[in-house]
Order: sequence, then C-alpha cells, then structure tokens
Amino acid sequence: MAQPIWLYFGYCNSSCASAYVFQIVLILSAKTINWGIIGAGRIAAKFAEDLNSVSNCQLLAIASRDLEKAKQFALTHKAQKAYGSYEALVDDSGIDAIYIATPHSFHKPHSLLALAQHKAVLCEKPFAMNLEEVDAMIEGSKANNTLLMEAMWTMFLPHFQYVLNLVKNGHFGKVLKLEADFGFNPEYDETSRVFKKSLGGGSLLDIGIYPVFAALSTLGVPKSITAEATYFPNGTDATCTMEFNYDDAQAILKSTFLEETKTEAIFHCERGLIKMNGRFHQPTTVTLISGNGDYKTKDFNCTRFGYNYEIEHFNTLLRQGKTESPIMPFETSRQLIHILDKVRAKIGLDYT
Repeated sequence: MAQPIWLYFGYCNSSCASAYVFQIVLILSAKTINWGIIGAGRIAAKFAEDLNSVSNCQLLAIASRDLEKAKQFALTHKAQKAYGSYEALVDDSGIDAIYIATPHSFHKPHSLLALAQHKAVLCEKPFAMNLEEVDAMIEGSKANNTLLMEAMWTMFLPHFQYVLNLVKNGHFGKVLKLEADFGFNPEYDETSRVFKKSLGGGSLLDIGIYPVFAALSTLGVPKSITAEATYFPNGTDATCTMEFNYDDAQAILKSTFLEETKTEAIFHCERGLIKMNGRFHQPTTVTLISGNGDYKTKDFNCTRFGYNYEIEHFNTLLRQGKTESPIMPFETSRQLIHILDKVRAKIGLDYT
C-alpha cells in the first residue's frame, strides 16, 4: 500500500494528500479483523464472548481436536466455521489473527504453526514453558514479520493501568513492599490440565504468574529470589511462596491450589497503601489508603470479563502493521518467563 500512496502524493497538493491520508486512516481503523481460536476450553469461551463485544472484528473460526466440540463452540459463540484440526484453521486464508488457548506446553508449537502462515498470534499466558521456548516464538515472529503478543490480559485492564500510573508517579511515595497472592481450591483430578505436570499444570504457571507479573510490572526484575513449594502426589506444585528482593523494596508473593485466598495486590508505600482488591488480576476496584487513614475506592465499571481491552489493543496493532506491542513487548515476556524459570529452579520443579 505504501507505493500507491506515495505515487498519489506526487500528483496532488498538500490539502489533497491530507484528505487522502485521513481517508486511509478511516479505512484502516474500520477494517474488520477476522479471528480464529485454537482450543475450545473455558478461557477460549470467555475470550470469544468478549471478542463478540468488540467493534470491527469477528470470530470467523474455532478449532479443536474434537470436531463436535468445535461445532458446539461455534454455535454457542457465533463462529462461522468449525475445524477438527489446528492445521486446517491456520490454513484458512480468511483469518487475520489467532488466539492460542491450548494448554501451556502447546503454546510454542501452536504459535509457530500460525506464524508460519503469517497469522498474527495472541498467545495465552504463560507465553511458553521456559525462556528457550519464548525466544523461539519471538524468532518465529521476526522471521515471518508477523505480529505476536503474550495474552497477559491483566496488563490492559483499566484498574491495573491506573495503579501502574500511581506507582510510577509516586502517588504515596516509593513502594516499600508488595504483597500479592492468588489461591483457590479446585478438586484434585490428575486427568485435569490444571494438575498435569507435563502440560505445565500446577499453581506457579497457572496462577502464580499473576503475582509475579504484578511485581515485575511495578518493581522490575528482582535482585534476588527465594522460594518454597509443596507438591501434589503426582509432582505438580500445589503451593509456591516467593520473596523477591530489590534495592529498596521486597515482594511477598504466593500461589496455591489448596485454599481460597483474597487474591489481592497490596502496595505498601512511604505515605500510604494502594490495594488492588480481589481478584486483582481481573476487572476489580482499587482502594487508596493514605497515611492518616483516609481512604477511597475507585470502581472502573467494567461490564465484560476484561479480555476486550487486550483484543482492542491487538486489533489496533494489526491494522497498523505492527509486529510487537509497546505495552506488552517481547522483552517483558522474556523477563516474566525468566523469573518463573528462576523460581522453578529454586523449588526444584521440572516439567519433564
């Protein structure tokens, strides 16, 4: 498209060129993005519901290894096509973007499969099983000049961005300590993805990633890490407690499948507290408590699950021809998985 625009500019005056550029911007902003989803589980269903609320995009196709499951998903979530293989979906020339919603251990191969067909990829967190796999995905994006982003949806939620801004601008001074947890108590079932070590199951990668991300996005990469874990009979981690140490702060983090926790993120600052209320990783409220005890709670009035914010951002990147997000860039995903790798080393967790 760049060449025709340049030639057009050569034969019209500046006002004409400005009008033409404005028309191009309108066309690009209105372009319908056709989505495909690989994996037809619970997260995919929530994503599809929010996708259907976003303007100028649509769910074109869903793929599952079980064709009947794909057909039912398509019927429920208004997808036009259902495929019984992931290969068939990525070969669909009508698809612009693909959301990867398969178990953790399949994120790398399924992302590379889509990138090889020049399909933009939004891959569910964790991006992959380890740093080596994440680097391979990034290389796949660069080699194919195709958009890739980790679907760390929390980063795009209004309340999370609000807190990031408060911390960055020192609303209550420096952060001295962060306390963040995520815990719930699912029924132990070794056949479930959540408890299968080979699929990346366990509390750390599934839910511990959220407290870790809260620390990374506000305090940065820790200077040192200590961690302990307890395990289920099959070797999957049941709980993981972590302490991240920084020059002038610390983060006390926890993930668990053994109990319901408040799932809050509390920033202890020099002159007060900033609290992302439970569950902090999804749309919620933020409470500010000053040093003198005054407090106020801000409600962001989100009406969806919250995936719509990352979808809107991703659609914009795709329309603009970007291959990397400035909000969730490759380096952030690399830092996140590298920290998780270090925690695993500390607790002796091996997914093989």
